[in-house]
Amino acid sequence: MDAADEQRFREFVDARAPALMRLGFLLTGGDQHAAEDLVQTALAKLAARWRQVAAPEAYAKQIMYRQQVSWWRASTRRGEVVQASPPDRVARDAHHQSELRMVLRAALARLTARQRAVLVLRYYEDLPEQEIARVLGCSVGTVRSTAHRSLARLRDLAPELAQALEVAT
Repeated sequence: MDAADEQRFREFVDARAPALMRLGFLLTGGDQHAAEDLVQTALAKLAARWRQVAAPEAYAKQIMYRQQVSWWRASTRRGEVVQASPPDRVARDAHHQSELRMVLRAALARLTARQRAVLVLRYYEDLPEQEIARVLGCSVGTVRSTAHRSLARLRDLAPELAQALEVAT
């Protein structure tokens, strides 16, 4: 990478690192350190192919999606199990929105990496099912069934989220 490419890469990182970090935070279920590792891995791989990449942000995001699923698969082979404690019922007070975000984060952390990836791509990135299937390397049917099961699991893990939506409407 020459000096001009390095400068463009640094400008890209300065501009897009916060958005990539937010995405990493969502994909890792709220684990700050894992999110930082995920972003750094994506940026390192992007830097290695900087000249060949036409859309660097899309390339970095795809690396992040696939890397998170790979890490999840590797951890299941090692027998590692990460579980958050179930959230307590949330009182309706001035901090209700913050508490709901924490409940959602805890519930997302209890989903598998693939389930989180599908939900993040569908509802945070607002991608169509066909694009999600392409990014994750699976069929559209798999995306649909994973999204359905993931939402059902979220409802089971955090019923207070459904209750909050009923109160808001």
